Amino acid sequence: MKRLLPIALSLALATPATAAPPCLTAREAESIALVAMPEIVRVTGTICANRLPANSLIRRGNGPFLAKYQAAADRAWPDARMAVAKLSDPSVTLLLASDFARPVLVSMLVPLLVGRINTADCPTIDRLTTLLEPLPPRNTAGIVVTTLQFLRAEKAKGSRAVAGVPDLPVCAR
Repeated sequence: MKRLLPIALSLALATPATAAPPCLTAREAESIALVAMPEIVRVTGTICANRLPANSLIRRGNGPFLAKYQAAADRAWPDARMAVAKLSDPSVTLLLASDFARPVLVSMLVPLLVGRINTADCPTIDRLTTLLEPLPPRNTAGIVVTTLQFLRAEKAKGSRAVAGVPDLPVCAR
């Protein structure tokens, strides 16, 4: 089952070319971002370990900061699961009810964002994380989603600087 779930989720997220592609509300996209946030922070901390001091917020493997995001991720999972179902084939609904769905989803999302980190950018990422730390996690997720929407619009204009930014299927306002 563990091996079949990633394949099934990948197939389910593919939409037929003739169908209008579904899109997410900003809140649904934020829920998906929230679910991935704790792992994004953990992996970013690992990538940036040699570039940042040990007391850096993103290098802390546990503590109040990460606990706040983990609690928000747990609360966001039901909405994120429904959002993924909205983008998927109806047959994926049963798979999304599985205990394996969330870790598989996170393992698919995190590399899309974290895999692009240049270690030279770690001090900037650390500074941004420190500035965002006082905000509620939902607000941070909103900033992430809004930034990805902006970058997607720039990509649509032909900007090569953002060519590698993943497309986020958020509905137009």
